[in-house]
Amino acid sequence: MSQVRFQADWHLNHTIVQAAQRREPALDFQTAHAASLLGISAPDVLERAAREGRLLVTHDFHDMLQHFAIFIQERTSAGVLLVRQRLPVAAVKEDLLLIWAATEAEDWHNCITALPQRQAARNGIISRGGSSASAALAEAV
Repeated sequence: MSQVRFQADWHLNHTIVQAAQRREPALDFQTAHAASLLGISAPDVLERAAREGRLLVTHDFHDMLQHFAIFIQERTSAGVLLVRQRLPVAAVKEDLLLIWAATEAEDWHNCITALPQRQAARNGIISRGGSSASAALAEAV
């Protein structure tokens, strides 16, 4: 099993990445800029994240669900976390750190879920796989 590594897409508020890395310097959270994702289509972003084994973190509720559903029909995704823009940065940071500490990268394969993760884990709302992730997070909260 391997440690969760994150990939921000260009939709994600960069302050979330900075806050998480400031709190846990060992966290592997690649920015969209570092991955050269600006102007890249959602299917290509999913492909890059999967190829690098990175859990994609995005604010893109509009398109990502559809692209993810198509993507996992033929390939394996490293997973997607959908983050509502109205969530406080501190709460998102804590959820990401919980995911990083309490789960393994393989737990997220072909899984898509929305934050807040603590509430989703308590309510069993982790979709398209992710049963291992759900169980680990439920134990951690």
